[in-house]
Amino acid sequence: MSKTHFGYQNIEEAEKARKVADVFHSVASKYDVMNDLMSFGLHRLWKKITIAKAHVQSGQKVLDIAGGTGDLATAFAREVQWGINPEAEVWLSDINASMLGVGRDRLLDSGFALPCIQLDAEKIPFSSRYFDVVTVAFGLRNMTHKDVALREMCRVIKPGGKVLVLEFSKPDAFLQPIYDIYSFKVLPWLGDKIAKDSESYQYLAESIRMHPDAGKLKEMMLDAGFDEVETYRLSGGIVALHIGTKY
Repeated sequence: MSKTHFGYQNIEEAEKARKVADVFHSVASKYDVMNDLMSFGLHRLWKKITIAKAHVQSGQKVLDIAGGTGDLATAFAREVQWGINPEAEVWLSDINASMLGVGRDRLLDSGFALPCIQLDAEKIPFSSRYFDVVTVAFGLRNMTHKDVALREMCRVIKPGGKVLVLEFSKPDAFLQPIYDIYSFKVLPWLGDKIAKDSESYQYLAESIRMHPDAGKLKEMMLDAGFDEVETYRLSGGIVALHIGTKY
């Protein structure tokens, strides 16, 4: 059988989905709290930039993949005037039932009864050229076959549509030593104290290191069928936003 990585471990491909699912089942209830602590609140700024760069219009159709607790979906619902413009659609999706449940509840608390769907990004159950915008924030690195998922995202967007991938990347050299200490010492400690799960946050730190850097991810998106890919390195390269357009 084919091998893949789970953090720094080499495992059978068939195992990865289950092991990643276990991580997110474990952290779902504390996910947003941990995100605020881990990023010093910067994840909210990175997501605001993503929303702004999407340039969604009233009445458009948006799919948020690996949407977790629903913060992007909530923002997009406002942007497309969901509930006001009958053409508008915003779908919250995640492969993990625990994360999707948290996201659904938070959407309802915010007054948005958006459709929620549990899906695998490598097999998106929508017809080709259906969406105007597809987003995935901090989810691509957990996918077993990133190239397959990117091709699927490219398939379901309309001509002129955009796929926005917000993901951790490789920071500038001067930040790397501090970043390494923070990732492998502080994050597992926070995970233990707040989420009672240091191992999941050890995996998350390792998964970031195994993810392609900004240049490689751009190449992967072009290979997946996008005609143009813009790259924005944020916070010294700790995070990168890639915007793939299909004409």
